[in-house]
Amino acid sequence: MATTKTSRNSAKRAAEDAVEQQMEQAKEITNDMVDYLTDYARQNPGYAALACLGVGFVLGWKLKPW
Repeated sequence: MATTKTSRNSAKRAAEDAVEQQMEQAKEITNDMVDYLTDYARQNPGYAALACLGVGFVLGWKLKPW
């Protein structure tokens, strides 16, 4: 009986560790993407502004309330 609880606890702990590692990887990817987009926007402000305008136009068109 004790070994069953121990194996469940270790399996649960392993699953939690895997989830934490995935969350850390997602945070790293997000930070890298933000850094890349920030650098790109600084180097090409015109294209970045046009991309934001285009995304805003499409979202506004698709999400209008009526």
